[in-house]
Amino acid sequence: MNLLHKDNAEKGSFKLKDGDYLAGEITYVWSNDELIIIDHTGVNSIYEGKGIGKQLVQAVVDYARERQIKILPLCPFAKRIFDRTENYSDVRAVRS
Repeated sequence: MNLLHKDNAEKGSFKLKDGDYLAGEITYVWSNDELIIIDHTGVNSIYEGKGIGKQLVQAVVDYARERQIKILPLCPFAKRIFDRTENYSDVRAVRS
């Protein structure tokens, strides 16, 4: 699997590709210089159940840690992963 990242300072994505096939993608938008919002996670049906979604969430978490920014997981899948993963609390934005 090959992880690809794109970011244009307004929005970004991580894609996992298996050769020419898109296994999954997670997208985010920048809210400000210190916060990104995960708005979508999608996994190709032939890759479901193989941890692709979790790998994509982890890629965004790693990116946030490198940049010292926070994440607001609005996508239901990403939110569920954040709720179940205690060690993501350092990058999770708290809604007020």
